[in-house]
Amino acid sequence: MFCQFYVHLPDPNIADSKPGLSCIMYQRSADLGLGIPFNIASYALLTHMIAHITNIEPRELIMQLGDAHVYLDHVDALGIQLKREPRPFPKLTWKRDAATIGDIDGFVYEDFEIAGYNPMGKIEMKMSV
Repeated sequence: MFCQFYVHLPDPNIADSKPGLSCIMYQRSADLGLGIPFNIASYALLTHMIAHITNIEPRELIMQLGDAHVYLDHVDALGIQLKREPRPFPKLTWKRDAATIGDIDGFVYEDFEIAGYNPMGKIEMKMSV
């Protein structure tokens, strides 16, 4: 995996425009059943963390996948997942401000607060090799 961050400068034509942070992540091999959901959550969180400590707004996560694949033993489980109705996204908030956290190594578990997380029941998938 490789990721790169891009800082969007404030738009001078928009009042109260703020800088923003986007992350693009390239992944050579992508297991769409198990790996990609974990990577989406991980890199989205990393983007939010870096945006928080640099006092800019998180914008977007862009993922480029090389060999994107579904393992045969995941097909039925992913069919179940595709039939589910999406729920609203949860909201990440911070319990400490950026100055208190300091840098990327200053985060602790208690800094993260997730509101509105309403998961559905799990769908079993085994790790394929």
